[in-house]
Amino acid sequence: MEERREVIGASVRRIDAFDKVTGYAKYTDDLCDKGAYIAKILHSTVANGKVISIDTEDARKIPGVIKVVTCFDVPKNYFPTAGHPWSTQESHQDVADRLILTDRVRFYGDDVAAVIAEDEVVASQALRAIQVQYEEYPFVLDVKEAMEEGAPRLHEEYPGNVLKHTSIRNGNYEEAIKEPGLIKVEGWYDTPSVQHCHIENFICYAYQVNHKMNVVSSTQIPHIVRRVVGQALGIPWGKVRVIKPYIGGGFGNKQDVLYEPLCAYLSQVTGGHLVKLDVSREETFACNRVRHAIRSHIISYVRPDGTFAARKLEAFSNQGAYASHGHSIVAKGMGAFPQLYPCPNVEADSYTVFTNRPVAGAMRGYGIPQAMFAVESHTDDVAKAIGMSPLEFRRKNLMPKGFVDGFSKNENYEDTFGQCMDKAIAHTDYVRKAEAYSNQTGKIRRGIGIAAFWYNTAVWPISLESSSCRMVLNQDGSIQVQLGETEIGQGADTAFAQMAASTLGIPLEDVHVISNQDTDLTPFGTGAYASRQTYVGGFSIQQTALLLKEKILGYAHEMTRMPAGILNIVDGMIVRKLDGRELLSMEELALEAFYSLSHSQHITAESTYQIKSNAYSFGCTVAEVEVDIEACKVKLVDAVNVHDCGRLINPALAKAQVHGGMSMGIGYGLSECLKFDPKTGKTLNGTLLDYKLSTTMDHPELKADFVENYEPTSAYGTKALGEPPVCSVAPAIRNAVFNATGVGVDTLPLSPHVLFEEFRKGGLLDV
Repeated sequence: MEERREVIGASVRRIDAFDKVTGYAKYTDDLCDKGAYIAKILHSTVANGKVISIDTEDARKIPGVIKVVTCFDVPKNYFPTAGHPWSTQESHQDVADRLILTDRVRFYGDDVAAVIAEDEVVASQALRAIQVQYEEYPFVLDVKEAMEEGAPRLHEEYPGNVLKHTSIRNGNYEEAIKEPGLIKVEGWYDTPSVQHCHIENFICYAYQVNHKMNVVSSTQIPHIVRRVVGQALGIPWGKVRVIKPYIGGGFGNKQDVLYEPLCAYLSQVTGGHLVKLDVSREETFACNRVRHAIRSHIISYVRPDGTFAARKLEAFSNQGAYASHGHSIVAKGMGAFPQLYPCPNVEADSYTVFTNRPVAGAMRGYGIPQAMFAVESHTDDVAKAIGMSPLEFRRKNLMPKGFVDGFSKNENYEDTFGQCMDKAIAHTDYVRKAEAYSNQTGKIRRGIGIAAFWYNTAVWPISLESSSCRMVLNQDGSIQVQLGETEIGQGADTAFAQMAASTLGIPLEDVHVISNQDTDLTPFGTGAYASRQTYVGGFSIQQTALLLKEKILGYAHEMTRMPAGILNIVDGMIVRKLDGRELLSMEELALEAFYSLSHSQHITAESTYQIKSNAYSFGCTVAEVEVDIEACKVKLVDAVNVHDCGRLINPALAKAQVHGGMSMGIGYGLSECLKFDPKTGKTLNGTLLDYKLSTTMDHPELKADFVENYEPTSAYGTKALGEPPVCSVAPAIRNAVFNATGVGVDTLPLSPHVLFEEFRKGGLLDV
């Protein structure tokens, strides 16, 4: 009988590993011709105001300057920047509030002019020679202050600077809180703005050929960039071509259309000449995107037996100067609130508020790290208030098996949380340590904490969710695969190859995934975000592979005279199902199909699958810390993440994803925070020297484990893993410090500056 080597579930080597470790992989800068003009951007030096005049005369006189473009020269086509699927329904279109360059500046670093020069030195000299006069306005950086009456208004059409306010109402909160004997627990929880810190800064270049604008960009969303460049330049979208080479990380920053429209415009005004725009690290911090700082207020009314009677949430999201991804971030976090811990009576309100700070956009976790810090910190506060262990309280209240969300229709098919917590406890001896570390009195203390998380896979039913795939049979019997879903360093191409090989029945080495997306050639797909790659891409891969397999077996019928229905492909061989007899190889079939004098056929398949489902991803983190009370310093001693992300396509890649997300979560919890000058609005620590990014020196050995519950809504049983690893790390660290000291710190990061104030208020320091 036929046997096959199953590649799904195997820790096969990444298909791009060799090129990346040897340096053969080509990134955007590697591909740009050395004859490109160099573009640089002049950023505003006021946080709120209007450009009155720009003197470019001295800059234009510098030898080697090709052109100086100002905010007064560019077309007034407002466009959105969020990497969201577009829709013909206006209600599903993002806010179009950006211009290529602007005279109405709204944050320190806004884009007011650009220089095109023969080289980088000349471009830098020209920037320094430009003189700008501003009419300055008062500015506001704090999210609550921006909502107050009389606060500077950033956008006239948004009173109170509120981009959007949405709410959830379940049951009757006001009646429920009247129940006798309830314990009220209340807290404010603050998370900061942080930056993605991908290795490769944003970079793009543009040139025009045959009246088509070509943009090569380090982006997660090439097909969306194509649409937005067309909107910004006011040209048909078909006259824009976007190419995405290998990308050196994005984490959501490159899920925005950053400077591709500007670069394309600068090429356009130089007659289609090649123009490169390479963003510095300082610009990446101040002028790209940051994670939303969110301030959350939670009130819980709890019965003495540990069950919730009523809960209330208010969340205020600091959007910065422009809409970008806007309200979807805090709205997703609000959506988690009544689902993670189901309660019959819930009131929740979320506000997205404009301030004169750098623009906030997508970042790994998409609002859930902020929400989980608030919710899971509050959970430990509630457990302490009623005298119950944090673990026992979670087991009693976390989303149970069989829970179904009324909006997304997602269902929790297993006792996922119980399974994940059991594994985390086994790794860390949590129960014994939590008891042993309680009520310590020394200056050096140990603590252990736990936090759970909730995450949705992909974006349906909020937005369009579809994937397209093309497969082509090559002359040697191998296949090539193209998808719009992008490889951004996470290993998606390898997972795609494994799924294709498994469905077709061919060896993995015979699957060639075309990693570099090209909107003129690659089937439509919206890109890499929402932890959607394997879940969404899996549907189109499976559907297309089955179509291709049907065509291959149809041609095999001609060659073998065996009915296609009794044939199969096993390890690259056409076999008879009944006895497993090998009839011919894929290579023999392909050669005949290409070069037969009687029936030459190009065997290919292409299909689109619109996905109208979603899936829950769950898990937890346990963190152990050592706290130096006098130094106000936290050292992470041990950490484990356990995930239910469905069936693992590639366990080694899955573990790598978790380790990377944990590292990001450690920085979020302990050290990372963007600072802004209250006098000017300028970003103060926008370099890797001053911004305290977590490194391997700050990490213990990171542990990852999995609960593999097959996801029934998925083509291959898999679901979200890219973003979940970052979601519960920071609150687990916070709760470990709570366990060690008895002080619940409700502001991130848990840096010495924050801890000093909290320890002083908590009576741990005599100052």
